[in-house]
Amino acid sequence: MAEQHEKALVPQIRFTGFTDPWEQRKLGEVARRVTRKNENGDSDLPLTISAQYGLVDQRTFFNSQVASKDMSGYFLLHRGEFAYNKSTSADSPWGAIKRLEKYDMGCVSTLYICFELLSGDPDFLVTYYETDRWYKAVQLIAAEGARNHGLLNIAPDDFFETQICIPKRIDEQCRIGAVFNRLDSLITLHQRKYDKLCVLKKSMLDKMFPKGGSLYPEIRFAGFTDPWEQRKLGELASKRIEKNTNGIKETFTNSAEHGVVSQLDYFDHDITNDANIGNYSVVHPDDFIYNPRISAVAPCGPINRNKLDRNGVMSPLYTVFSVDDTIDKLYLEHYFKTSRWHQFMFLEGNSGARSDRFSISDSIFFEMPIQCPVLEEQELIASFFGRLDSLITLHQRKLELLRNIKKSMLDKMFV
Repeated sequence: MAEQHEKALVPQIRFTGFTDPWEQRKLGEVARRVTRKNENGDSDLPLTISAQYGLVDQRTFFNSQVASKDMSGYFLLHRGEFAYNKSTSADSPWGAIKRLEKYDMGCVSTLYICFELLSGDPDFLVTYYETDRWYKAVQLIAAEGARNHGLLNIAPDDFFETQICIPKRIDEQCRIGAVFNRLDSLITLHQRKYDKLCVLKKSMLDKMFPKGGSLYPEIRFAGFTDPWEQRKLGELASKRIEKNTNGIKETFTNSAEHGVVSQLDYFDHDITNDANIGNYSVVHPDDFIYNPRISAVAPCGPINRNKLDRNGVMSPLYTVFSVDDTIDKLYLEHYFKTSRWHQFMFLEGNSGARSDRFSISDSIFFEMPIQCPVLEEQELIASFFGRLDSLITLHQRKLELLRNIKKSMLDKMFV
């Protein structure tokens, strides 16, 4: 029985030279509760815990200050100390435990349980609390689960009785903490690059297309000085009215984030009603699809091009249209993402009966203005944004890869 217990305390992956089983310790044996108050006003920084970003400035995170202006009764947390937020969410079903790293000190609600580490490697403990290994220990002491407002009913004394599983040797803890520290730095680096590219794209969409009533963009390629032409969408595009008489089975959806994708890939299952699929519109490669469902990314609904190499079908709730050769398709894709296009749409459309849908009739939609330069300039603009999108996608994939690596390592390097 003892042998089975020891085997259970050995992770799947370890650094060379470490063979001893890990040990279970009570948190209170390696950490001490912090209850100091901000009585002297040492800090005016209100902190909150984000499952993704850790302990952060509450004013920046919520875009307002939720904490009381008088924070003398709040706990004063110093750099390197930990805090446990008992609020549950989809990302943190048993709350979140984070270390203060970004600031020298800050104030947290007394609803948080704060503590400092007395022994062991702090980077190891930071990473340990990113795993799900501590969930069971907290689950055992949570009185009647979560309260109605999503705050777990956990007493501090019980919290410090929870068991954590750690290597006996401090040097193994340090090795594990260091490797995840480096991995987090890589993730942060690529996240910053990705964020900067997204900000650059948003800025260039604003500056490389005319604003207001102007027909001249703020930034353009050398050699182009003529005013842009304003045309109606219906002069460039034709609505696709082809119905699914040939029994095409694959249905597409149009997502603001992912573009035109197979519904099966997007939802992990086909949500189409087979009885109605004959009334669906056929979508050909390079057709454009307008989805009236609104979101923060697409405030009047996304318009994307079918870049898949096959036909599919879409619900008649979508507007499917093709465009002629007088306009560059990639240029038009990016034009539909500009604030100018959104302004035109908001002037003519309105909120539908459903709050999540934008309402605009086809007759008005195809009368919408499209601002376009000569085809050569369109192609240069399209090429610029195409390269920018490729860079954004590259960093997005690197981020996903690094996060998947971290997730796998968290699972295999902890007991």
